[in-house]
Amino acid sequence: MGVPTENSQAKRDTTAVRDDAACSSGFDSSDDDQEPVDKSPFQIDWLDLSEYGIAEKLGISGLPGCRFDDTWRSMESDINGLISQGVEDVFVLCTRGELNKYRVRRLMQEYTTAGLSVHHYPFPAGLVPSPANCMKMLEEIRINLNAGTGTLVHCFGGIGRSSLIIACLLLMLDDYMEWKDAIAKVRQLKGSRAIQTVKQYNFVSDFRKMREEYEATRPDGDRRSISR
Repeated sequence: MGVPTENSQAKRDTTAVRDDAACSSGFDSSDDDQEPVDKSPFQIDWLDLSEYGIAEKLGISGLPGCRFDDTWRSMESDINGLISQGVEDVFVLCTRGELNKYRVRRLMQEYTTAGLSVHHYPFPAGLVPSPANCMKMLEEIRINLNAGTGTLVHCFGGIGRSSLIIACLLLMLDDYMEWKDAIAKVRQLKGSRAIQTVKQYNFVSDFRKMREEYEATRPDGDRRSISR
């Protein structure tokens, strides 16, 4: 076993300071003085849905308050940033394990404390949601948008799971849109890496078939609500 270097010891000391500060604050991402915290404006990309008769834009972002590797943001500042940008409802796609990993384990509680409504539909990074959860999520998002409720969808990076959900929403809103065009539209907003894995890509391509199969199993009343 190698002898610890001064650099490695300093790194451990820095980590300890960060962890202690996080635990001592009401927010997991405390704004401690020992470590520089990024309070720059939180980035939300807004999808314009006016061509579908929806005035409200839909927000897509990465994880507020994230503290991982070189990212060291303020949860409190980021939540305030969401509110200042008109967000009222947040759809969280991260698992609780991820929230722990990225040191924002109380994020959903802090959303609620700040007056935001939380919709938690977790599924692992790189994978896809169940058909039932996908359809429920999309319907809740559509209801929010039609009601003029400021809505944000986020995962960890905002380019995999969140982009998948947005592509499916576009296919739900526009019966004539090709699935490849839905992905292209999302990539115009989020960059060429949006829709990250083969499973996610295939999920979008099979979305309409999946939707038909899902609706066929629903009672008539529920089926009309989802397809309306």
